[in-house]
Amino acid sequence: MFEAHVQDVAQETSTGGLPGDARIDALLAAAHERYRDHDEGVVADYIPILSTANPAWFGLSLTELNGSMHSLGDSEIEFSIQSISKAFVFALACDARGHRDVHDRIGVNNTGLPFNSVVAIELNDGSPMNPMVNAGAIATTALLPGQTAAEIWESVLTGLSRFAGRQLDVDEEVYRSESATNQRNRAIARLLESYDRLEGDPLEIVDVYTRQCAVSVTASDLAVMGATLASGGVNPVTGLRVVSAEAARDTLTVLASCGMYERSGEWLFEIGLPAKSGVSGGIVAIVPGKGALGAFSPPLDTAGTSIRGQRSCAYLSRALGLNLFASAPNSAGKVVSDRALRHQADPTPSRKAA
Repeated sequence: MFEAHVQDVAQETSTGGLPGDARIDALLAAAHERYRDHDEGVVADYIPILSTANPAWFGLSLTELNGSMHSLGDSEIEFSIQSISKAFVFALACDARGHRDVHDRIGVNNTGLPFNSVVAIELNDGSPMNPMVNAGAIATTALLPGQTAAEIWESVLTGLSRFAGRQLDVDEEVYRSESATNQRNRAIARLLESYDRLEGDPLEIVDVYTRQCAVSVTASDLAVMGATLASGGVNPVTGLRVVSAEAARDTLTVLASCGMYERSGEWLFEIGLPAKSGVSGGIVAIVPGKGALGAFSPPLDTAGTSIRGQRSCAYLSRALGLNLFASAPNSAGKVVSDRALRHQADPTPSRKAA
């Protein structure tokens, strides 16, 4: 069951920018203090190398659209990006191929099934359904520029590095560990090929996708990458355009509806932000027009989401007023009385009894 652990935190609202640096730093520290001793969850072990992560690691980072960065805890420890890469590769594909082409080839609807489901493909006539599940992510990777697998991989790594504002590299140990255990992804790629839904050689594309998931990042990197989407595709630290504003918008839309797999609705209901998680313990949560949160803590819930990261995002969404659906009356507006509201509902003048 989705548990945000924020019942005692008031929902703040903010339709402008983020509060000042001191307030952000204080609330990041409060979130870290509040959840650092929570020991629920288990570290992923279906990819053997991930099981060696320290369950005590916990880092938080927030990047604003003016380039200001706020980080604490284990925010500079590197970990493999895993499924979080799906969001940024989708943005690169949208930028390269365009809104309509990517929509028609991949889809944007939530499957309601686990991220590695084969059944979802069969139930939908071979459609990957959306780019945040493995089938859609593999098909999306194949859409990036390049005539060969090596050229496509170069497009992936260059693009992810531009999102992060620094040169990223692959954790070769993670890549080898994943390559030895990715039989299901190979089967998914073959199934997509049988429906003519995959461009290129399926096994070569799975290899590129596996490398993509093994790219090393930090919580601070995730915050910068997310803030790039929040600022319409322009990296707020480097000032360079990474993808078009349309590609950034399309990516945030898909993240809102599908980014947290079968729990996307619960995430949006409780936290109200487009987000993506990965099984190494990372989360990126994006506030369009304001910035992004990056979180890292390896222990996961049953849906494969970092428990400390999830709860920290929920806390900060409330305390910083980040929830996209939270609003309050305009302070310059008029407060309408209950009597006036009743009159609007029934404008017939009342009559006194004779």
